[in-house]
Amino acid sequence: MKIAVISDVHGNAMALDAVLADIAGQGVDATLCLGDHVSGPIDPAGSADRLMALDGPVIRGNHDRWLADGQRDGRELDSVDRFALSHMTDTHRAWLAAMPATSVFNGEVFLCHGTPASDNAPWLDGWYHDRKTTLPSEAAVTAAAEGLDYPVMLCGHTHAARSVRLRDGRMIVNPGAVGLQLVHGSPDARYAVIERRNAKWCTSLRVVQYDHHAAAQQAVDNGFLPWKQALATGWADASGLF
Repeated sequence: MKIAVISDVHGNAMALDAVLADIAGQGVDATLCLGDHVSGPIDPAGSADRLMALDGPVIRGNHDRWLADGQRDGRELDSVDRFALSHMTDTHRAWLAAMPATSVFNGEVFLCHGTPASDNAPWLDGWYHDRKTTLPSEAAVTAAAEGLDYPVMLCGHTHAARSVRLRDGRMIVNPGAVGLQLVHGSPDARYAVIERRNAKWCTSLRVVQYDHHAAAQQAVDNGFLPWKQALATGWADASGLF
């Protein structure tokens, strides 16, 4: 079995198109999506349309939940989420509202956005501090997987691509972000391919070039100048973007 895993499109349909084209050449059995689909200043509706056509489970991220609720955990939505919401049709909103927080694919692959317990907590990377991410302790990473009897567990949220293997052999994979690269030093889109070979799972973290300058210009044209550096370079952190 061979599966593509995407996450954190953030409304960047240009990056998503490039990733989906790359996936088409990988011979995968399904494409799974881990959330934060449309919250970005480029093409939220176009991104939603493409993701709604996927053949695998699609779960919600924290931004998807906030858009469905119309508020950010009791507070007003920020300007990026308001932009995304203003471009959603009723069909898009219903799709977001019906999305599960977690899912299981083929009885073997567990999907979540942040951690199994929270769509807004990081699992494999500490959050950004002065452009730095940190791998949490082994104990903390393992504790978040307690009670999950799946050989593969997937997460997103941090935009940092990483694959780890617990001591009992279970694998946790973050495919990185399709639409918004943070502290990577590259603007290229990212996703993962996981494959079961001879009863064992392995990971390929893939990097895909796309017209990131056009994406950055679209964000500027839509009134979101702070997104320009992150989209065009991949060196920036998340400060000031949401």
